[in-house]
Amino acid sequence: MMNLGTKKIESISVFDMLKIGVGPSSSHTLGPWRAARRFIKKIKDDGAFEQISSITVNLYGSLSLTGKGHATDVAVIMGLTGADPQTCDIAEIPLEVAKIKTQHQLHLDSERFIAFDPESHILFNRNFLPFHPNGITFNAQLTDGSSIEETFYSIGGGFVVQEERERAERKMHEFECFPRPIEKASDLLKYCVQENRSISDIVLENERYLNTDKDIDERLRQIWDVMLDSMYIGCHTEGTLPGGLNVRRRAFDNHLKLQKGTPYADKYEWIKAIRGTEVRFREILKWVSCFALAVNEVNASLGRVVTAPTNGSAGVIPAVMMYYMVIENHDANFEDVKRFLLVAGQIGSLFKKGATISAAMGGCQAEIGVSSAMAAGALTELMGGTPAQVLIASEIAMEHHLGLTCDPIGGLVQIPCIERNAMGAIKAINACEMALDSDPINVKVPLDKVIETMWQTAQDMNTKYKETSEGGLAVNVALSDC
Repeated sequence: MMNLGTKKIESISVFDMLKIGVGPSSSHTLGPWRAARRFIKKIKDDGAFEQISSITVNLYGSLSLTGKGHATDVAVIMGLTGADPQTCDIAEIPLEVAKIKTQHQLHLDSERFIAFDPESHILFNRNFLPFHPNGITFNAQLTDGSSIEETFYSIGGGFVVQEERERAERKMHEFECFPRPIEKASDLLKYCVQENRSISDIVLENERYLNTDKDIDERLRQIWDVMLDSMYIGCHTEGTLPGGLNVRRRAFDNHLKLQKGTPYADKYEWIKAIRGTEVRFREILKWVSCFALAVNEVNASLGRVVTAPTNGSAGVIPAVMMYYMVIENHDANFEDVKRFLLVAGQIGSLFKKGATISAAMGGCQAEIGVSSAMAAGALTELMGGTPAQVLIASEIAMEHHLGLTCDPIGGLVQIPCIERNAMGAIKAINACEMALDSDPINVKVPLDKVIETMWQTAQDMNTKYKETSEGGLAVNVALSDC
């Protein structure tokens, strides 16, 4: 297993934490997809692309054990074709994969064809590589008889690294050049207090080192648009999720009951329509759950979502943002969305630096727990909380996810994953309210301590509860029972 006991300081952008991609998993789908694209780029950089005669892919550990259910093989195939997970036509994915499986030919990086049979060229190995549970090795055979081999590790949230961490030196340099370098929550709070500014202001200053204001706004708008799309599509799609569990989509039925026939033309009119409905406490719970379920039903069907910080936890942050827009503040606009996403991204980066956002490393506490903490802190700033209260909210949300295991039935991101997004969103809202009523002077557990504890808990957790489907619900509930 990867030894992450000594953490390296990294500059992590909000756009590292919030990525647009394809479901159902950031570590098992988006990561391998990006790794395949990086492998092809490496070969091109070496000038050997035209000499490739065949490619073999070996999946290890968690990528192998739950790879079929997470569509890891599909992701690898699409990555090798050069498709971009952020922009490719989702509807074309099953057609392209079916064609490759039938014709045994792959259009490598959309430039040249090579022989490729997924059944024999993508191998599932149950053993784990020592560096990280999510290992993937690509081997390209060249026409001169030689080969090129590279191993990548999908470490959660769509992040992909190699063991030598070639980018570590550059990332360290970027961090040192940040106007306000942040490794821990205490660093973040220090800047807020010293400058009397909000967390979103501090985060924005750092983002300006990497991107222009125009780029920041444009990319945040794209992220929110995909989040809104996934909620809207999920609420308007009926049927059964793919994969064999025969899970019926619930967001459609829930939304139908909640909407009560209010007319609307598109997703923007939809927001206005929801704002106009009569809402009581039970309806609030149902709306928030509906938003979260919708996103992760889209994710489970290989739809496009935003890793927040992972695909498996993609529903929490959009659900809580929508709660603010349709329940708390009907005048909310893009500036509110911007602040929310900036704070959420920063909170997520603290967990990535101090612990993990990979279920294969830390169980579901690393996914739903982190997303709930991100959403709780972001909502608290929008609700008028101080920077200290933002951190309190994040701590409360994570504290009550500590030890949450990852044991998906059938290796699919469906049970219990989809419902957990709804629970994480509700907990985030509750954590926000508790933080707003809290005096920072009386705080007993700072956010940095709960992050440290989460990492210790991750290291203590039995491997079978880390996205292997070898324990818990995954073995106590058979596919035949579903």
